[in-house]
Amino acid sequence: MTSQATDPLDQLTIDDVRAAHARIEDAVVRTPMLLSRTLSDIAGAEIWLKFENLQFTAAYKERGALNALLLMPGEARARGVIAASAGNHSQGLSYHGTRLGVPVTIVMPRTTPAVKVMQTESVGGNVVLEGDTFDEAYAYARKLEKERGLTFVHPFDDPDVAAGAGTVALEMLEDQPDLDCMVVPIGGGGLMSGMATVARALNPAMQIVGVEAALFPSMHHALSGEEMPAGGDTLAEGIAVKEPGTFTRAIIKERVDEILLVEEPNLEAAVALLLQIEKTVVEGAGAAGLAAVLANKEKFAGKRIGLPLCGGNIDSRLLATVLLRNLARDGRLARLRIALKDQPGALHKVVSLFERHNINIIEVYHQRVFTKLPAKGLITEIECEARNKNQVEALIKDMRENGYDVHTVELA
Repeated sequence: MTSQATDPLDQLTIDDVRAAHARIEDAVVRTPMLLSRTLSDIAGAEIWLKFENLQFTAAYKERGALNALLLMPGEARARGVIAASAGNHSQGLSYHGTRLGVPVTIVMPRTTPAVKVMQTESVGGNVVLEGDTFDEAYAYARKLEKERGLTFVHPFDDPDVAAGAGTVALEMLEDQPDLDCMVVPIGGGGLMSGMATVARALNPAMQIVGVEAALFPSMHHALSGEEMPAGGDTLAEGIAVKEPGTFTRAIIKERVDEILLVEEPNLEAAVALLLQIEKTVVEGAGAAGLAAVLANKEKFAGKRIGLPLCGGNIDSRLLATVLLRNLARDGRLARLRIALKDQPGALHKVVSLFERHNINIIEVYHQRVFTKLPAKGLITEIECEARNKNQVEALIKDMRENGYDVHTVELA
């Protein structure tokens, strides 16, 4: 710990963050801070992106983990460190611990996807699988901490970790000192605690906004007292925290203006936009800031906004699904459900209408059994690709004018 102060506000100051930056700057990437002209046009605000997904382990978590490691006494580092994490903290701690010669043990739930286990092991972490939930893995990590004399490195609820994370804001404001606001994802609160501490010290008038997934409004709930249950399958698993930090809660209460909640479609759209426009891969949690801005354009209109893209570790298959779903929402992919007669030439006649409207057919599905149509009828679903919604709507209008019963299959 860098400070013996008992007041959380005294445990994390701008001086702690500056010291952390001097300590770690030679071992982490000074990631770029760039203006996105296209996203700015879409948002109606000036959007500055901090590309923390370009760190070696593709997330800002390296900063806090490294700062905590460098502040440990030598004997503690020699014995080794331990953490419970199935995400970016595990990779950041494993990478820098191994680089410094510190043995690193990471406890993950048995349900952790194999790719995350492999990624952590590939950068030097010793992975122990225990429990079916994060809480069970966490409890086992604290048990091993005592049994083996290891030092536990918390992913967020630690002043040293938060100070390391706060170096993101320090670099952002060095590159662009006149930001009007920062919009920062909140999971356990380590990143936001560090960044808010910097912003409040360097520009007290700056608006500081936190973002949580609507399915996991844990910090919002903790500070507002509202009953908002946390749980569900969110794209932003990196901020899917049921219980925020105690230390970070105190910092955020004093130094953050408000917390916004974003729905899953907004998160998906933000991930897709960052790939399509900025050609950068960002995980759901990393795209949460942009999702909040685009979902609340009137709140941010005309402002100069700093957004940390805090991580880029997203499963390839999940990313593909997100991109395809976004195409469907934009009307560039569609699935049409059409009632046909089960007779020769019926499908050919329908296909000719697609050709007339220059719409590409991707797949065709026939359903003869599980339908309420007469035995001589069938349901055909045609997945197709168009330029936009208007092109699909013109096709549907034409089909109905030709006597077809046709409906779009909507996203859930």
